[in-house]
Amino acid sequence: MSQEPEPELLCSARGCNADARYGLLWNNPRLHTEGRRKVWLACADHREHLSGFLSARSFLRDVVDVDELDESHG
Repeated sequence: MSQEPEPELLCSARGCNADARYGLLWNNPRLHTEGRRKVWLACADHREHLSGFLSARSFLRDVVDVDELDESHG
């Protein structure tokens, strides 16, 4: 049996095609239930920018390495 290749995880920043190193876990409390987490992926260069965007709106909940992401994350 052949194994399916791992999906490519790319940074969520507009126009960036770099490999993602971080998962930014967030939710909008006006739209999502308390425990729901959406995920944006970030490379090292865009982690602070994307985190700042989410933090300014009080949406950022946690930042983890992409290796820590699983199907329970958005």
